[in-house]
Amino acid sequence: MMLIIYAQAVPDEFCKVFLFITAFKNLVMKNFSNKLVLIVIILISGYGYIASCTHKDLVTPPPASTTPVIDRGDGIFLAGTAAQNAGDTSKWKFDQVHSSVLWSGNYLESSGLLTGRFNSFGINSIPASAKGQYAVSGQPLPDTSWAFYEGDPTKTYFNGYVQMNTSNTGEPGRDGGCYLGYVFAPKPITGVQKIIDSNIAKIRTTKVEFDPNSPGYIVTMVMTWQGGLSAPHDTTLNGTLSYIKRATVGAGTSSAYDVFGLQLNFSFNCRSFGMTTTEISDVIDVQCNMNFNNK
Repeated sequence: MMLIIYAQAVPDEFCKVFLFITAFKNLVMKNFSNKLVLIVIILISGYGYIASCTHKDLVTPPPASTTPVIDRGDGIFLAGTAAQNAGDTSKWKFDQVHSSVLWSGNYLESSGLLTGRFNSFGINSIPASAKGQYAVSGQPLPDTSWAFYEGDPTKTYFNGYVQMNTSNTGEPGRDGGCYLGYVFAPKPITGVQKIIDSNIAKIRTTKVEFDPNSPGYIVTMVMTWQGGLSAPHDTTLNGTLSYIKRATVGAGTSSAYDVFGLQLNFSFNCRSFGMTTTEISDVIDVQCNMNFNNK
């Protein structure tokens, strides 16, 4: 009885095997003992079970897709300033205090990394009329030369700059000594910010597009820097842009506000700008970490 119930629950192949076994048992029972027949039944049943598990009639499922799943929204972030747009949550203010521009390159072209950061930087196109010396402690120019469209990178753009003589490597002897000579930057003056050709390196985007392999973006930009040359030099670079999604700080409180971030990574050849020192490799890597809020 148990064998019959089991046969009804298994595939057709097994049922056929069971019927064969039953006929076989009736045929040979007269000449063999019950014990021998039982052994034969077990062997044939095992074969039938294995055969029924091969699933030769099943269609093999297609391979998993290798196309990344990318989740992009339609956020629109437009520039404002804390001084002019305080409390306007539709305008986004550059949080320079919590942002950074970092650089790195191989020491002696093949050894470990030399690294540093710039103390003074901003997001402004710096037209000719804005160049000069500023005796201010905060940002010398408004950080408003940008816009970010999460879902339409054709409308995204930004212009940024660093003051070369404000590099901070954590080693005073290097920052105030050999470094200034290597990058041909003027000596810093306490309380004065120099927005002049010999002291600024700028970037401006010419194209921003989706990266098909990640949630980020591919950026084409022009870098302008005088360095050791007689006049500012332009070179076209490619970089990657990552969007750190919008989030709320202090949710549920009266002082709640939103933040988001952008991270730009690119590299350039410093020899294109007249740097001749062998203290550092040809290629310099730059990472710009930019944070914004709508306070």
